[in-house]
Amino acid sequence: MKAVHYEKPFQVSVREIPIPEIQHPDDVIIKVTTAGMIFQRELLFGDDYILTMEFAIAICGSDLHMYQGRTAAESGLVFGHENMGLVISTGSGVTLLKPDDRIVLPFNVADGRCGNCERGLTAFCTGVNPPFAGGAYGYVSMGPYQGGQAQYLRVPFADFNALKLPSGTEHETSFALLADVFPTGWHGLELSGFKSGESVVVFGAGPVGLMAAYSAHLRGAARVFVVDRVPERLDAVGKIPGAVAVDFSRGDPVDVILELMGGEGVDR
Repeated sequence: MKAVHYEKPFQVSVREIPIPEIQHPDDVIIKVTTAGMIFQRELLFGDDYILTMEFAIAICGSDLHMYQGRTAAESGLVFGHENMGLVISTGSGVTLLKPDDRIVLPFNVADGRCGNCERGLTAFCTGVNPPFAGGAYGYVSMGPYQGGQAQYLRVPFADFNALKLPSGTEHETSFALLADVFPTGWHGLELSGFKSGESVVVFGAGPVGLMAAYSAHLRGAARVFVVDRVPERLDAVGKIPGAVAVDFSRGDPVDVILELMGGEGVDR
């Protein structure tokens, strides 16, 4: 199968690698259909490598950390942690999934059985990447889990990690957001202690910031402000109902927000 193969900083390639196989009774193998954005013939990262695979991928900022040489990533790593696809085979221990099921996967890998998982702290699972806490697809030091910028992917502990979706192809790119960017934004808002009716300011209108702002709208925020300086990002803020874009290149955003709030600060 074809997969995005890390070579060294600022160099990746599309290589033929073996199709993954069932390694544990709780595994499934999926045919990757979407991991964010559709590419048919686009340059990927550099001018030397052209992606022509018939599936879709997402390039996360975390992938760029590895690509730019800011981590200890070694040659051979396959990128991709925002994954979605169709089940093609299941291990003998899998009871909730079957071939042709359409699933989306959270970026982190967890076994659902350790003490941290039992407490809901699945990002710190102690069973998938010992002696560390936490595992992920296609990321340095996060376990032996190939990433999904490939045609096929092994999903460990699949009954726990996979979210089953309606069959078909409807809302494909929207469901792909559930792999990382939307729940990350939602959880950021959750960590702030937000309650419906409060006012919120989000600093940074990248994908996660936009999802945090959208989450605030969905959860009943009274006012939502999003601070950035990139025109395209500020334009995107305007698509979120009730959200106000604040361009920090034109003035102190704190002063701007205080004026818009009548002198009162925001709640979160």
